[in-house]
Amino acid sequence: MIRSRLRGFGTPGLFAIAAIVAGALIGPPVAAILVLVWARLSHTPLSAFGFSHPRSWGLTLAAGAALGAATKIGLKAIVMPLLGAPAVNARYHYLAGNTAALPGIVLLVLVSAAFGEEVLFRGYLFERFGRLFGESRGARLGAVALSAALFALAHYPDQGVPGVQQAAVTGLLFGGLFAWRRNIWFVMAAHAAFDLVAIALIYWSLEESVAHAVVH
Repeated sequence: MIRSRLRGFGTPGLFAIAAIVAGALIGPPVAAILVLVWARLSHTPLSAFGFSHPRSWGLTLAAGAALGAATKIGLKAIVMPLLGAPAVNARYHYLAGNTAALPGIVLLVLVSAAFGEEVLFRGYLFERFGRLFGESRGARLGAVALSAALFALAHYPDQGVPGVQQAAVTGLLFGGLFAWRRNIWFVMAAHAAFDLVAIALIYWSLEESVAHAVVH
């Protein structure tokens, strides 16, 4: 049947993968929508992408947000300076003090990053890698590494090498947490908080202060 063939890696399955990759070139939200369409056509349960009901919505979202915020501060204050990254994000420096730009960038973070990228790079890729390589510990570690590498490379056109470095770290962290918990709501909350803190640091011109707080 077509639905089982879509879940496989024959011609229909590869065509579906190509369509989702093409959607990713347009934007993560487009790819995420195509993933959900593919899930419906292939009768793949949404739980396969981590859309499972958490025991506590409040705790899951709060814990994810706290982790994401702490991760951003830690990367900005310690990891990125050690990697030689510039203190100021030149690509998004236009946000500094720019109140008019905030609604658009916040919407972009929530829709494109927190939703689109997580559905694509965590939910979809882990489902595909799991079906292709299995669910052994080694296969899961490989899925974490491969998804993090693709996630990092996807940030090069927009943010260059520093963006790749940062995305590699967050990709390993978010991917590892997703492989462990298989709950996409947690990593969506973490991703949203990570980017929102990044926006706040830029908007209030705190990037340099935080970047030089530990590593001088």
